[in-house]
Amino acid sequence: MSPRMIVVTGGAGFIGSNIVASLCEAGTWDVVVCDRLETADLGKWKNIAKHPIADFWEPEEMFERLDHHAANIEAIIHMGAISSTTEPDAELIMRTNFTLSRDIWDWCAAHQVRMIYASSAATYGDGEQGFEDADDFDSLSKLRPLNAYGYSKYLFDQYAVRQSGRGRAPSQWAGLKFFNVYGPNEGHKGGMKSVIAQIWPKVAAGETVSLFKSHRPDYADGGQLRDFVFVDDIVSIINWLLQRTEINGVFNAGSGRARSFADLAKATFAAAGKEPKIAYIDMPVSIRDRYQYFTEARMDRLRALGYDGQSTPLEEGVRRYVQNFLATEDPYR
Repeated sequence: MSPRMIVVTGGAGFIGSNIVASLCEAGTWDVVVCDRLETADLGKWKNIAKHPIADFWEPEEMFERLDHHAANIEAIIHMGAISSTTEPDAELIMRTNFTLSRDIWDWCAAHQVRMIYASSAATYGDGEQGFEDADDFDSLSKLRPLNAYGYSKYLFDQYAVRQSGRGRAPSQWAGLKFFNVYGPNEGHKGGMKSVIAQIWPKVAAGETVSLFKSHRPDYADGGQLRDFVFVDDIVSIINWLLQRTEINGVFNAGSGRARSFADLAKATFAAAGKEPKIAYIDMPVSIRDRYQYFTEARMDRLRALGYDGQSTPLEEGVRRYVQNFLATEDPYR
């Protein structure tokens, strides 16, 4: 009898490929990647090249393939999305991030297949409502995302909770609100790469890196705070959810501790064995009014449900990322 299958949408992307690596290493399930590899020189194919995936599906054939293999599919881990917060085509964002997610949910509910999906901390907007991951419909509805990407994730969280309340849910479902994730296999993301990956070439060369000045008196230059979370910690949460079939809901997925961009840059220099060289530049006027100065995931709900997995300290996560990947000839996991 063939092993059960797990389908990872967006499985050649950043977070998706790290999930694929972990699942393939465990060997419990056949792992199927559904994604677009785009151009060969972009390198997305290298994100999965080291792992014995069972099959590769193009997005256009996904539902046909799902129907064909329905009896053997254990779960869909839905990471596929347009993740750019600056994508101008709002209709494209909605089709990709909401409509497709809705259709996958409905398929999983009809076939009683488990679904774990990527939500986002962008659903919290400017953070005025805090970063509590209460997932009742009223709490979710009070959030005010600042961009179309955040809105698409917010809308699907609402859909999931509403459908679950109506008894139209997959056999297990969990949405994860990712905060600022960093780690290997993000090289294809261009301007959406983590700050670590963006400043690495200058850090490696011992040059000065630039961070934004603060335009608020209560924050120092480079003192803007984010919840930076190492991708291995995200994978740990997903692996735990796969072992806990009774857990359902929308949860934060972060480190639980806000750190500054200056801390992040200093950790990157330290991992390279170099003294920090940081200059502060004006933030573009176009983003000043909607710039987040603070994010921090409350991780209480997952911990209360029994999750006792790792929360990698920033300096350790950056060290692993730099020394095991960015500073090597082969930076792919």
